[in-house]
Amino acid sequence: MARARARARRSEEERSRRRFARRQWARRWLTLRYVAAALVLILVVGGGTWAVYFSDQLSVHDVEVVGARTVPAAQVAQAADVPLGGPLATLDLDAVQRRVESKLPVVRTVEVTRQWPDGVLITIQEREPVAVVEQGGGQLRAVDADGTVFGSFKRQPSGLPRIETASGPAIADRDALREAVTVIAALPSEVAVLVDHVDLRGVDEIDLVLRDGRLVRWGSADGSAEKAEVLLVLLSRPAEVYDVSVPAQPTTSDRTDQR
Repeated sequence: MARARARARRSEEERSRRRFARRQWARRWLTLRYVAAALVLILVVGGGTWAVYFSDQLSVHDVEVVGARTVPAAQVAQAADVPLGGPLATLDLDAVQRRVESKLPVVRTVEVTRQWPDGVLITIQEREPVAVVEQGGGQLRAVDADGTVFGSFKRQPSGLPRIETASGPAIADRDALREAVTVIAALPSEVAVLVDHVDLRGVDEIDLVLRDGRLVRWGSADGSAEKAEVLLVLLSRPAEVYDVSVPAQPTTSDRTDQR
């Protein structure tokens, strides 16, 4: 009987040791799993960091320009001066954008984006000329709807009105130019075909010189649509000067007095 109890006790002790050993191994395995997971994470992060910042596979190798029409795409890429071979992830997109905007006045908007794995996309929108203005040396420059001067022409393009300035070719008042192109945009086709050029003296001193020499005192760009309607009626009257600067009180005269 005593022997049976001893064997039972030894058997229970053996089972206890096995259970303890299994618990110990489970704890060690859990620890090993955490360590292995941490090592894998380190390898993944380290490998990713190396690939993004140091690998040649994710370096800048290609620059693509979209939206270029009058300006060569190669000129845009040259102005952008994107550093080839450097990490695409750390490329200063804003700096690239500023370089294009500052070097190419013909470009109205610029968007620079990363094109993984190794490219840069530069999307531009060019300015649309709505008139031309004469500057130094008789050079004709394009003017857009914002009054920005850009580009140049050897001769006046057909379909673009000319703006002349009272202060001569040196004028560079963007606000005044913006007012002038606002007036041009408001002219109905029946009047636009009669205009030889726009005489710009200031933001509120704009005249239209017609092809036959008649003069239209326009004033500022305010109320241009109403002024255009009034002018259409006045042009049926013989006169040398048509003043629509105050459209509610238009006048005509046969004198072209200097201001």
